[in-house]
Amino acid sequence: MIVPVRFKRLAWSIWALIVLAAGSSAVSAEAWRVKVQGQGTDLGETPVVVELKTAVPPGDYVLKSEGQGKFIVANVFNDGGKTYLGLVLDRVSASTPETYTMQPGVVATNPPGVALKNDGVNVEVSTGGKLLTRYVADFPTKPYYFPVIGPTGAPVTRAYPMQKVEGEDKDHNHQRSFWFTHGKVNNVDFWASDPLNGAKPNFGTIKETSRKTAVAGYAVGLIRTTDDWLGPKGEKVCQDERVIRFYNTSTARVIDFDITIKAADGPVTFGDTKEGMFGLRVASSMDVQKKKGGKITNADGLTDDAAWGKASPWVDYVGPVEGKTVGIAILNHPDSFRYPTTWHVRTYGLFAANPFGWHDFGMKKSGDHTIPAGQSIRFAYRVILHPGETASADLPNAFQGYAKPPIVEVRAE
Repeated sequence: MIVPVRFKRLAWSIWALIVLAAGSSAVSAEAWRVKVQGQGTDLGETPVVVELKTAVPPGDYVLKSEGQGKFIVANVFNDGGKTYLGLVLDRVSASTPETYTMQPGVVATNPPGVALKNDGVNVEVSTGGKLLTRYVADFPTKPYYFPVIGPTGAPVTRAYPMQKVEGEDKDHNHQRSFWFTHGKVNNVDFWASDPLNGAKPNFGTIKETSRKTAVAGYAVGLIRTTDDWLGPKGEKVCQDERVIRFYNTSTARVIDFDITIKAADGPVTFGDTKEGMFGLRVASSMDVQKKKGGKITNADGLTDDAAWGKASPWVDYVGPVEGKTVGIAILNHPDSFRYPTTWHVRTYGLFAANPFGWHDFGMKKSGDHTIPAGQSIRFAYRVILHPGETASADLPNAFQGYAKPPIVEVRAE
């Protein structure tokens, strides 16, 4: 369970009371009723994005619970021709629906939320006024995210080779913080391709081709891009559309990564290799091999080397960063291709979900998969940056909130 901070909840409640009492200049006469119902499990703090069937103008909103008098914040946004409501629920009951009254909310200065700062190419993402990450779109071989700031305010991914930090490992130049690639796509290597690794005949590049949506708001921010995967001679191998969402949560920091890969110009084979695909390189102080408290745990309780290559709905990598224990959990959505994915997670700090590396992972069947021309496959992950050990993060509960989110119904008052 992602446990909310009571002080922050109180501050939001006081702020919301001020907003709702501020008169017509702060709140429109329009209002909607929002009903939230869990799906079989009581949940802790849970981020939710739901498509709206009722017309609601885009913008930031305040939701007041009709039963308990508490407040939460939300935002409505357009993306891909559809309208969505994004909110972070502080708790969800499996048995008792909760109803909120939703109205537009306006805060004069420094609203708590997700903000995007675009320098024309790259995007800095902050939540609650504090840096979360930076989307680097102009790197020669692939987009990536760096830094990634955890719940204690310290970076939880390795700085090398973007920056040189005392005590960090300096290996695997291509493992740049937080990324998505694969080592064998129509025999082109997108995984190891990096300027620091030199030029190789089979190295490919991934280039952003469009930024369709960029959303900021009280509860959720979003970046939607399209990207071309190009071979060593610039030929197009495949294309993707990726959506990354950032949530304004209380204690843990939550990022959703959703990517659809399409074989737009002919069949595309993702080859059987351990070198892939949705990856992070954890801060070197967290490495299990450092023997400073680093630990890998999957959903079946397998730890460290025993978790490598195994299929699991989620894996958590915990260790010390600047004297405090933090964890990075990656959850694999049940709708994702080859769920539950196998994991290329290493005690030296690599942490990657890879559903194709079956031969390396000790399976007898080939992990190759060919996407027929014109068709696509989808991958979806939730990254939870949490304080403390795996047990305190209650990842089984967090996974239920991701795999079976609460049902949210919205209607006009």
